[in-house]
Amino acid sequence: MRLLNIRALLAGMAGVLFPVMLLAGPVNVNTADAESISTELKGVGLAKARAIVAYRGEHGTFAAPEELLRVKGIGPKVLRDNLDNILVED
Repeated sequence: MRLLNIRALLAGMAGVLFPVMLLAGPVNVNTADAESISTELKGVGLAKARAIVAYRGEHGTFAAPEELLRVKGIGPKVLRDNLDNILVED
């Protein structure tokens, strides 16, 4: 009986979590706030996301995802891991 309850609980959790994961999508680094950037981009925590927002505030919008490499803490691996999720629209 208890095993059935655990299975039902896990099935219910999967039904909630998987659709949410599918909703995660590209983030526009020219308009998103730090919290959104850190949530959507792999390997980018709140500190790096704040650095992206600060850089954007100082230098203007990004014209290409590769310009994120100019932000301290953003290296080639982070860019490569997230290239499909980075938008640079105004």
